[in-house]
Amino acid sequence: MSQYQDILKSFNEQTELNSKIWYADNNKSLTDDNVGNVLMKPEVRKRLLEIAEEFIEYIKIDFFLTNVVMTGSLCNFNWSEFSDVDLHVYVDFSQFDKEDVEVYRELFSIKKTLFNTQHDIKVKGYDVELYIEDIDEQHYSSGIYSVLFNEWINEPKRQKVDFDKNVLKKKVISWMEQIDLLIDNNQDEDKETAKIRIEKLQDSLKKYRTGGLKKGGEYSYENLVFKFLRRNGYLDKLFDFKNDVIDKNLSLKETLKY
Repeated sequence: MSQYQDILKSFNEQTELNSKIWYADNNKSLTDDNVGNVLMKPEVRKRLLEIAEEFIEYIKIDFFLTNVVMTGSLCNFNWSEFSDVDLHVYVDFSQFDKEDVEVYRELFSIKKTLFNTQHDIKVKGYDVELYIEDIDEQHYSSGIYSVLFNEWINEPKRQKVDFDKNVLKKKVISWMEQIDLLIDNNQDEDKETAKIRIEKLQDSLKKYRTGGLKKGGEYSYENLVFKFLRRNGYLDKLFDFKNDVIDKNLSLKETLKY
């Protein structure tokens, strides 16, 4: 089976939540009609709280913690081999002075990226990704679980998966071509020009996905395109090219001596 078919298959709904992460407190099934009785396995919850604590210590900034939550496909019925453990540290940004909020946002973003890059943490075989999230930020996932308080914030429900695979393929190819074209045309550009173009495309893709989530939810074409590009390596390809451009422009070639 081709990678394309593997990724398409990963969008299918499962009949139950992932049994590596969850258990039913009433000893029944992990189906959507029993989600109210489903809890996170104690050993998983304990480890995720330890990871969150390590992440918070890594940030080295005093702030009031509102919650630690898990979201994403492993909190839902669309989990697959491509799933990550999306662990979010909720912070009320109103605790910071207004003029400093954007500084904190940028610092948290940098710390998050560095932590995720420097660590290779897995829970039950799934990669763990850490995030800092403002409590006022809109979240469009239908499955959200409070690891800190051990309870569902949003209980997931199975959805009817209904999208045209050919339409999705065309949209994915269009974005892949944009990424390839940007990389091909900016190999020799100066750092600032290339960065502006890369960040503009990244921002467009982010807005594209957010708009889709807002209008059509997790099975909107926009969100599926984003997930597809992440799963086939194209988001990493764009991110790596940005780093390559920066490294190339900051390097100084050695002068040959004769």
